[in-house]
Amino acid sequence: MNYTQAVGEKSTVKLTISFSEEEWQDAISKAYLKTRGKYSVPGFRKGKAPKPVLENYYGKGVFFEEAFNHLYATHYFSIIEKERDKFTVVGEPELSVEEMVEGKGVTLAATVPVKPDVEIDAYTGLKIKKYEYNVTDSEVDGEVTKLLERKAEDVDVNDRPCQNGDRVNIDFSGTVDGVKFPGGTAEGYDLVLGSGSFIPGFEEQVVGMKIGGEKDITVRFPDDYSAENLKGKDAVFAIKLHKITGKKLPEISDAFVKENAGVETVEEFKAKARERLLKQAENRSRDETENSIVSEICKHAKAEIPQAMIESEIDRMVQDFSYRLMYQGIKLEDYVKYMGMTMEQFRSQFASQAQPRVLSQLVIEKIVKTEKITASENEVDAKIAEQAASVEKTAEEYKKNIDPRQIEYIKNDIVITKMFDFLKANNELYVEGGEEKPAAKPAAKKTTAKKTTTKKED
Repeated sequence: MNYTQAVGEKSTVKLTISFSEEEWQDAISKAYLKTRGKYSVPGFRKGKAPKPVLENYYGKGVFFEEAFNHLYATHYFSIIEKERDKFTVVGEPELSVEEMVEGKGVTLAATVPVKPDVEIDAYTGLKIKKYEYNVTDSEVDGEVTKLLERKAEDVDVNDRPCQNGDRVNIDFSGTVDGVKFPGGTAEGYDLVLGSGSFIPGFEEQVVGMKIGGEKDITVRFPDDYSAENLKGKDAVFAIKLHKITGKKLPEISDAFVKENAGVETVEEFKAKARERLLKQAENRSRDETENSIVSEICKHAKAEIPQAMIESEIDRMVQDFSYRLMYQGIKLEDYVKYMGMTMEQFRSQFASQAQPRVLSQLVIEKIVKTEKITASENEVDAKIAEQAASVEKTAEEYKKNIDPRQIEYIKNDIVITKMFDFLKANNELYVEGGEEKPAAKPAAKKTTAKKTTTKKED
C-alpha cells in the first residue's frame, strides 16, 4: 500500500491510497469470510457456499463494498496518525473509489475535512474598545434588598393593583392573526412580574391590573424568537387576573444580618457585598474586553472553515442548552416538541453563532502558535500551589489526587491569560468617553498558510 496526500479546496486534504492486486484480493477474501453467512445458494447450506460460487450467483462485485470497508478501516486511521503533524482531522471523510482495474489492484480516495489555517492581517496595533464597570451605592443597597427578600413573607394583596415584584395568578390565551398557537394558553399560571419570564411587553402590561380584572394586551414576538412560526409576529393575549401575592420585607438591622448573613453589622454586610460586586465587575470588565479584542481581530482574519467544524460547534451549543434545560427538569426533546419545531429546525438556530465562535477559537490558537506562548513548569506549579492553598492543602498533597486533565486545563488557562496580556499590551484599548491606552507595538502581524503535497510508502 502507498498513499499521497494533497491539500484540497475548502480546508480538505485528499488522501489517495493505492493497493496492489494481492492486497485487493486479500481484502475480498476477508470480506467473504466476514459476510458469507448472509448469502444463500441452492444446493448449499447458508454460509457454506465457496467464494467463487457466491461471486457467480450474486455477481463478481458481491464482496467489493465490504472489501473497501476493510481496506479503509485497516489503513485510514494509521495514515491519519502518521500525518497528524501536518493536519488535524475535524470530521468524517468522504470515501470513494478512485480507480479499479482488473488484475492491477484498486485505488481509493478519502477527502478529509481538516482544521484550517487562519490568515490574520493584523492582531497588534489595533484600536479596540475596552469595557469597565464600577459598583454603585444603589447596587450595594440592592444586595441588602435581596437578603431581605430571601426572608420575606408572602402576603395576599387585595387593596392595590399589582406591581413589579408581585406574584400574580392569571389565565391567558394568546392568538396570532386570530388563531391560537401551541404554548400560548394557560389557566391559573403563577407569574412573577419583572422576572422577564415572558416575551418583552407582556409583564409590563399586566402591571397595574387588579384582582378580577380582564384585559387584552398586544405584544410582538422577537425576530430571533425560538419558534420559527412566531418570529416577528404580533400576538394578542386575553388576560384575567385572579390573585396578587406580595412580599413583606423584614427590617434591616445588625441583629438581622448577624442571624442571616453571618456578619456583625449592616455596614460589614455592605462592605462584603461591595467587595463581591467589585470582583464581579472586574471579571465582567475583563471578559467583555477580551471578547472585544478577539472580535476585532476576527474582522482582520479569514479561514475556510469546513462544515464539520460548524456542526461540531452546534453540537456543543445544543448540548449546553440541553444541560440548562435539565436543571429546570425539562428534556430537550420535549422542549423542541413544545416549541413546534423539528430537531433540525432547532439546530439551525445556532448556525449563525457557530461560525464566528469557531473562527474566534482558530484565531486564538493561531496567535498562541505564532507568538510561541507556552506555560512553563514553574508557572504550572505556582498555579497548583495557589489552588492547593485555597483548599488548605500543601502543593504536594494536592498533586497526589490531581486529574491529568486538570493539569492540561491549568496549562491552557495560563497560556490564554498570557496571550490576552500580550494583546492588551500591544493594542490601543479605549473606554468610550475615557482616556486611550496607546499600543506598545503598533506594527501589525500577518500570518499565512503554506500548502504541501507529500508521498508516503508502506
